[in-house]
Amino acid sequence: MENKKLVVVCTVSLTVLLSIATVSAFVEELDDTFKDTIMPDEIWLIQFYAPWCTYCKQLDPVWYEIGAELKSMGSPVNVGKVDATVHTNLAKEFRVGGYPAIKLLKDDLKYNYRGPRTKAGIIEFADRVSGPVVRALPSQQLFQNVMSRYDVLFVYVGGPSDLKEKYISVAKELIVHTYFFSAARNVLPKAVTLQEYPAVAVFKDGTYFLYNEQQDEDLASWINRERFLNYLPIDSYTLYAMGDTGKLVALAIVDERNPTEESIRYKTMVERVATEYKDLYSKEFQFGHMDGNEYINGLIMEEVAMPSIIVLNVSNDGYFLPPNKVETKEQLVKFIDGVSKGRIKSQGGNGYYQCFIRIVFNTKTTVTTIFTEAPLLGAFLIVVSGGVGSAMCYGLCMVWRSMRNTEDEEPITGERVEPKQLKGPGEDKKTETKEKNPAEKKAD
Repeated sequence: MENKKLVVVCTVSLTVLLSIATVSAFVEELDDTFKDTIMPDEIWLIQFYAPWCTYCKQLDPVWYEIGAELKSMGSPVNVGKVDATVHTNLAKEFRVGGYPAIKLLKDDLKYNYRGPRTKAGIIEFADRVSGPVVRALPSQQLFQNVMSRYDVLFVYVGGPSDLKEKYISVAKELIVHTYFFSAARNVLPKAVTLQEYPAVAVFKDGTYFLYNEQQDEDLASWINRERFLNYLPIDSYTLYAMGDTGKLVALAIVDERNPTEESIRYKTMVERVATEYKDLYSKEFQFGHMDGNEYINGLIMEEVAMPSIIVLNVSNDGYFLPPNKVETKEQLVKFIDGVSKGRIKSQGGNGYYQCFIRIVFNTKTTVTTIFTEAPLLGAFLIVVSGGVGSAMCYGLCMVWRSMRNTEDEEPITGERVEPKQLKGPGEDKKTETKEKNPAEKKAD
């Protein structure tokens, strides 16, 4: 019986080891010679990590799964990883500023992934960026299929033109965020009316909008503004991505884990304003709701009640708070209008003072959380940090004291050459007296 158990355990262990080895085989460890050894047409998805980075360790098993799945899909994307603390030249070339950094190399262009570190999100990014920059939709059936799959759809309609060249150029830059398509006029839904041809259209929120060069500035700015639904769930990753849109973000802050009638009412209220006042506010505001108040607490440095309303300026960490509690759609519209027309002033920002205060607040919050959830660990960290701080202070004091003593003492061997100084009246005599040899002193 015991022998059978031993055989089963050994078999399971061997299976696990083989599985790990198989998955690991699809991820290559890269070094500083990487750019010298790859072929020009190769596409690489690379994770830059540091051995001490906790987030890197959490991503590691996911990264091996990504490598295995992309290979099983027949994807042209090769998957690798680089220890950025060792292979610093490669990390500098890819402009790695934090860990883990996820980059995709294609046609000598480097694309930066900024989304959530999930298997689905990273694979979708790799599939999007590695494929054609602009994907053709040759039939109505395919067009409808793509429309049902994606919430936001950018489509160039027409043949060769200067507008198409601009569209392709912008797509190369912004494909990290969204897909780009092209189609003939007869492929579009019958409800679509083109005032000009060729054209660029975005399909979202159950309707479509056309790019107008005179009204909408440059094409890249317009696509950046329009690449999100008018109302959507928003997390910290989405907020970060919205920094390029130039829009203010109007949020309902709610607790999705403990939903209440009031929180549902707040979400509905913001969504109604986003829908009913789309023509008035969609160019200036992005609307949505955020689950939890942790991010907002850190931004404004105080506890935010849930549910509540706030408008964020993602580009500079500024925010707008309603002067009174918002209870109705009309009150929300009045608040949004006040922000739009400058009647309600922005608070916060990313100045040096605000950044310092925010660091202090986040540190205080972290320490409080540690003491609440693990008081023994909190006490241990305080003792250790206090001991380290004391040791550092003692060491600095000893160094300073040693420097002072060194300045006052004569060298043990050799001579110290004094710099020439201007002497006052009578100082020569004092010097002579001071420099008498022992024989002269004895004679005196």
